[in-house]
Amino acid sequence: MPAKKKKELESEKYTFSSDTLYRKVCGIHDSRIKDLESFLKITIIPRGLSLILNGGIEEVTHAMKFFANLEENFKSRPDKDNFDNFDINYLIRSKDSPADNKTTWNPTEKVLTTYKGKALYPRTANQQKFVESLMKNMVSFALGPAGTGKTFLSIAVACRLLQNGEIDRLILTRPAVEAGESLGFLPGDLVQKVDPYLRPIYDSLHECIGPEKVQVLTSLGKIEIAPIAFMRGRTLANSFIILDEAQNCTSMQLKMILTRLGKNSRMAISGDVTQIDLANNRSGLQKVMSALKSVEGIGVIELKKEDITRHPLIEVILERLDKI
Repeated sequence: MPAKKKKELESEKYTFSSDTLYRKVCGIHDSRIKDLESFLKITIIPRGLSLILNGGIEEVTHAMKFFANLEENFKSRPDKDNFDNFDINYLIRSKDSPADNKTTWNPTEKVLTTYKGKALYPRTANQQKFVESLMKNMVSFALGPAGTGKTFLSIAVACRLLQNGEIDRLILTRPAVEAGESLGFLPGDLVQKVDPYLRPIYDSLHECIGPEKVQVLTSLGKIEIAPIAFMRGRTLANSFIILDEAQNCTSMQLKMILTRLGKNSRMAISGDVTQIDLANNRSGLQKVMSALKSVEGIGVIELKKEDITRHPLIEVILERLDKI
């Protein structure tokens, strides 16, 4: 029986031209090296601004190509300041991975500059499609798991249009699905009763334009809270309407909301069908999306687990819980 051929080994050095990217690739105290070794199936030794790559000839060649394309992607990105572990992991997992020697994705347009001066960009290809739909279409649906930026991107685009004078009002609505207590038993007027259900939207608004500006615009009627139950009969012109948590709307509620659209208005409808709180699972979101998918002026974007931009642990949690 012939002896098994010993695998040929090779050692190469890749030197980064950007010390910023080198630090991001290695992580704090070289914490990312093990993940990269597992992905590339080689051993990696950090040295200065270089990585010593040891392993099989094919694997080392593959790794050299990966780091070269990763650096090329980084150089062309407009969001270098915000580039972090998520972006590296996303490029690794995407179908256009730098390791495949393809043109890798990067954002093409800034969504908004926040009140703190931070530039906001889409962080994945699907997020960019959603932003493009929000800018182009009268109605945009976004379906996807928690943490994929559905609400935040809707708010960011709405704030941009409001600041540019392209719309007059931002109207926020979200189904007030009861969890053991009725709205009627909550203290305060209508706005105060609905406020707890709209906190995630307010959190995004505060990050985009700041709490003080939100308060001023709300007092001027530029930002309006419009509970679904009180939308009937209205025609909303020159407005950006955001319906969040739409998986908790029935088909009739969605029909009513959609028919509120007036001249020069846009609507963003987002939801996660894995988090339906309605009794008997009566959500109408998927039915409505399917019926309107091919209509001109309506965009339908499906965000996936790889688009989760919150804490990386969120994706792991979702994967484990989906198996229960």
